[in-house]
Amino acid sequence: MENLSVSILGREYRLACTPDEKEALLKSAQLVDSKMQTIREAGKVMGADRIAVMAALQFAHELLAAAKVGDGVEAGEVSRRVRAMLQVCDEALLPQEKLF
Repeated sequence: MENLSVSILGREYRLACTPDEKEALLKSAQLVDSKMQTIREAGKVMGADRIAVMAALQFAHELLAAAKVGDGVEAGEVSRRVRAMLQVCDEALLPQEKLF
């Protein structure tokens, strides 16, 4: 196992991975950091934990939109549900914007 240090949203994280996983893990960390930076710069969401949740929801949405989900649920239906969840999150976080 190798130790790897990555920076996400300005914070350092130490991870352990096998040598063959290192490149993919670095790319994944860069993708997560980029997505979280974009969300933070949009200014709608404050706090790293909330930004992380929004980024995770967006990644899930993108992933599910690209593939069919088991149990007969179509990707379009899952995509609609994720969009609805994102809308609920945006509406719940809206009052916090006035605090900053």
